[in-house]
Amino acid sequence: MLIVAAGQGTRLRPLTNEMPKCMVKFKNKSIIDYILKAAKNCGINDIAIINGYKFEVLEKYLKSENLKFFNNKNYDKTNMVSSLFCAEEFMDDDLIISYADIIYQKQILEKLMNSKDNFSVVVDRKWKELWSLRMENPLDDAETLKIKNGSIIEIGKKANSYYEIEGQYIGLFKISKKIIHQVIKFYHNLNKAGVYDGKNFDNMFMTSFIQMIIDNLLNVTPIFIDGGWVEIDSLDDLKKLEKINEKFDI
Repeated sequence: MLIVAAGQGTRLRPLTNEMPKCMVKFKNKSIIDYILKAAKNCGINDIAIINGYKFEVLEKYLKSENLKFFNNKNYDKTNMVSSLFCAEEFMDDDLIISYADIIYQKQILEKLMNSKDNFSVVVDRKWKELWSLRMENPLDDAETLKIKNGSIIEIGKKANSYYEIEGQYIGLFKISKKIIHQVIKFYHNLNKAGVYDGKNFDNMFMTSFIQMIIDNLLNVTPIFIDGGWVEIDSLDDLKKLEKINEKFDI
């Protein structure tokens, strides 16, 4: 399992002035603690973290854990995909990839683990309930996710209507051992001078990368869930989601 935790978490300042985003507390526990406990409850013991911002604080906090660390030294100039491939040497088996600002029930992780497909993405069908807690107009922030014949055909675009949203990508996916080296090769063969959904190569969004995999490489399968997770992206999220009654098995 790879946890991508390199970003600065600017929307959670001042809480992130002295610590990385994944150490911010939700209901008196750090986000990273929820993720690690869910993984261990599912029997996942081979875990690596890609850090960057305040990496020394995070490594000290987790020093008693049996973890591998990879560092994105250019965390302030790059985005999620660049961070992910800082841990390329770890990519030699079935690989679950998790964002570091999400908290999810272990059942969600188990469902993803049990997928036999080559590239599986967790999709929340009840996303609107969570988005409605976080913001007045969910459509302002939600992204497209379209499915055809059991596969995702579009992800991560600006949504103009709810009809374009068959669920929301939560930041949790799995790549099988069978095709992971194809994915790595595909990434390295991309045009480094290209523009990807308005971003340069180093700042490419993860959804842009997944969309290119869909368009050029292989089918991407949705793993459907109905709630059971939260995203902590801002101080507003912390305030509004504290009252949520989900149980996260920790």
